[in-house]
Amino acid sequence: MSDARFEDGMDKPLRLIAFDAEDLQVLSTMTQDAVWPGEQMTWHAQERRFAILLNRFRWEAHGAAQAERVQSVLSFEDVKAIQTQGFSRTDPDLVLSLLNITFTPATDGTGTCLLNLAGDGAIRLEVEALEAGLRDVTRPYASPSNRAPNHD
Repeated sequence: MSDARFEDGMDKPLRLIAFDAEDLQVLSTMTQDAVWPGEQMTWHAQERRFAILLNRFRWEAHGAAQAERVQSVLSFEDVKAIQTQGFSRTDPDLVLSLLNITFTPATDGTGTCLLNLAGDGAIRLEVEALEAGLRDVTRPYASPSNRAPNHD
């Protein structure tokens, strides 16, 4: 048996789970440059779940003839509190772009997930334990720009 390879997931929907900072780095890489309208973020306080329906760039298919995006759900479990910075959640025209996701553990097993956004915005999630998931929920579609995001 061998480890999974990046190329193995090219034509299949992603379904990933992160339980530690190293796992979360994979989710961060796969969601880099994802965009979503602000109204697609939800926090279910009673269930302690935060989720975003985002349009992620399919980095695993980068280099194909057509640049692609896919709608995915990025979710976090055991969320105790949420804070936002750098944007107004009530703005009806709000579109956010994800740069990366980090996790800073506390000494008692709790920690903080930080979703860093373009334009100096951020979403901070206080979690009881790290459990994040990424799941594609639609078929890939042609990226409107037909280009990979560029960070020059």
